[in-house]
Amino acid sequence: MPDLSPQVLELLGGAFATVAAFVALVVGLRRARRLRPPSPPRLPAPTPPSVEVAPPEGAVAVGAAPAAAPVPQKPAPRGPDWGVSLRRSRAGLVGKLETLFRGRAQLDEKTIEEVESVLFGADLGVRTAGEFLALVRGLSSPDEVRPALEKRALETLAALPSPVIRETEKPHVILVVGVNGSGKTTTIGKLAARYAAAGKRVIVAAGDTYRAAAIEQLAIWAERAGVEIVKGAPGGDPASVAFDALKAARTRAFDVVLVDTAGRLQTDQGLMDELAKIQRVMRKELPSAPHEVLLVLDANTGQNAIRQAQEFKKAVAVTGIALTKLDGTARGGVVLGIAQEVGLPVRYAGLGESLDDLADFDAREFAQALFAPSDA
Repeated sequence: MPDLSPQVLELLGGAFATVAAFVALVVGLRRARRLRPPSPPRLPAPTPPSVEVAPPEGAVAVGAAPAAAPVPQKPAPRGPDWGVSLRRSRAGLVGKLETLFRGRAQLDEKTIEEVESVLFGADLGVRTAGEFLALVRGLSSPDEVRPALEKRALETLAALPSPVIRETEKPHVILVVGVNGSGKTTTIGKLAARYAAAGKRVIVAAGDTYRAAAIEQLAIWAERAGVEIVKGAPGGDPASVAFDALKAARTRAFDVVLVDTAGRLQTDQGLMDELAKIQRVMRKELPSAPHEVLLVLDANTGQNAIRQAQEFKKAVAVTGIALTKLDGTARGGVVLGIAQEVGLPVRYAGLGESLDDLADFDAREFAQALFAPSDA
């Protein structure tokens, strides 16, 4: 090998160092590439699903004039559907007459005998059924029977005094009486709710002190109606409870006082005398009390309701009837018997279990519904 000068050797050494560094760099890059984990494959971005969103109610198209906001209106209260409520009673009277008259053109004696059975079996009361039968005997065609009975029924009801008592004094006191199970406490609860809804301040007196359950039941109804209640101890004096309620009403400016009483049989003279005592005690606080005496009768009892009304009328000055459960009975014709034989007007009709299922009795609508064709 030829001798190389020191300058040449220095140049060659620098070149070898550069090459070695380059080689080391290449080797290092390859090694790093082998050790790095592979990148995941790139996927296309998912396309968002197409969702149709309904515009909010009342929205308007862009550029259109916005509609005026609707003014909320309170729905007008609807009266009872007497046709539906008296369906069973109508079927037991008009329905049977229609079946009897089918295919018959005249009212012969045999047909009238069958009419008699229908009338006396419809819980109209003996006197009312007898008058209706006499009316039918004067007709010649079966087609005349239904409208003639409807007219007579309306005349009977229209002859009664108005059941509406004007509230001329504050508080207005209503004494509620009736036999056990007639729906007396429920009727009080519904009446309380009705007066409260009309803006009246109402207080109820739990005068049925013989049963603790009756006191608690009335308390539940009072809470539902949003009214106040005066309660006495079980077994206490009912007259004292009525007196305390009336005194509280006068002191605190209540508008209406509803006084519950123990359910009693019309033959129980002791309990009947107690009603008179309650009235005497209340009159010590308010001489005109009670302004109304409401007798609650269960329509399902039929002609027994007539007897109850007669006995209660002897014991207290009953001003009107609240006839309960009228919507579920076939004995709604008892209204006519009460009018004819007792002379008391029906004030309210119970047509359901809800708090507002107490309707003002309407004689015309009642008569039209009771004697409407059975398919009406």
